[in-house]
Amino acid sequence: METIILRGKEVSDAVKERLKEDIDTCKKRGITPGLAVVLIGEDPASTVYVRNKARACEALGIFSETIRLPKDTTQATLNTLIDRLNKNTRFHGILVQLPLPRHLNEKEIIHRIHPEKDVDGFHPFNIGKLILGEDTFLPCTPAGIIEMLRYYQIETSGKHVVIVGRSNIVGKPMANLMYQKSAYANATVTICHTGTSDIKKYTRQADILIVAAGVPEMITADMVKEDATVIDVGVNRVDDPSCKKGYRLVGDVAFEEVKERVSAITPVPGGVGLMTIAMLMQNTVKAAENQAKNMKKHGQ
Repeated sequence: METIILRGKEVSDAVKERLKEDIDTCKKRGITPGLAVVLIGEDPASTVYVRNKARACEALGIFSETIRLPKDTTQATLNTLIDRLNKNTRFHGILVQLPLPRHLNEKEIIHRIHPEKDVDGFHPFNIGKLILGEDTFLPCTPAGIIEMLRYYQIETSGKHVVIVGRSNIVGKPMANLMYQKSAYANATVTICHTGTSDIKKYTRQADILIVAAGVPEMITADMVKEDATVIDVGVNRVDDPSCKKGYRLVGDVAFEEVKERVSAITPVPGGVGLMTIAMLMQNTVKAAENQAKNMKKHGQ
C-alpha cells in the first residue's frame, strides 16, 4: 500500500475555511478578533514565524499588530507591555514569540499573560484544564497534530503513541491530549527523552510515533514499526552548499528512508508547521468569542 503523505496545507486550509465563517459571525456582532504578537530581537527563524502569523491573520480578517522590541529589552519593560496588552480590549489574544533572549525570564512572561488571552495555551491555568480534559486553549502544535489525525481519519483509540521529546510546548501537552478519553485520543502513551536508554526499543513499538526532539533526522527506518504513522514536528537547518541559501530544512525523521516503511508520514517542511499557525488562528477566534460571552454575562 502506498504511503500517505500527511500534508499540513490541505488540513490547515480546511481549518481556515471553517474559521472564516466564525469570524464573519463575530464581525456581524461587532467583534473583530485581535491578536498582539510581541517579537524581541531579530532571530531569523522567529522573524519568519511572526511574519507568517501576520499574513495568516490578514488573510482571515483577524486584526493583528506586531510589537517589535530590541534584544536588550528589560524584564520590567516587557512586563509592563504585557500588563498593558492584558487590559487592551482590542486584543483578544497575546503571543510572545519564543525563545526569548537569555536575560529574560520566559516562565514569568508566560505566567503574566492573562489566561483568557493565552492563545499559545502555555499558562499553567490552561495547562491544568487540558490535563483535566476541560475546554481550554490547547497548545497550537499538539492541537494541530490532533487536527491532522482527525482529518486523515487515523485511528488512535487503543493505539500505542510514542512521543520523542518532553518540552512544555509539544511533548508534555501532546501526551496529555493523547490519553484523554475523547475522539482521536484514548491512546496508551509513552514519552521518550534524553534520559531514555535505548530509544529505539520504544519507537519500534509505536503505532503512532510523534517526534519533537530537535535533532536532525535522528529517527531512521530501523527505528520505526512497519505501517506506523509518523508525525515529524522537527524543523532543523542543515548546511547544504547545493542549495541557493546554503542550507536546507529537514525534520527529526529521515523522511526518504522512513516513508518507505510506514503507512503515513508528515513532510518537513509542509507538515505540522502549517498546522501550528492554523490552530493559533483558531485559538484567537475562540478567545474573542469567550471574551464577548463574558462581557455579556457581566452586562458590559
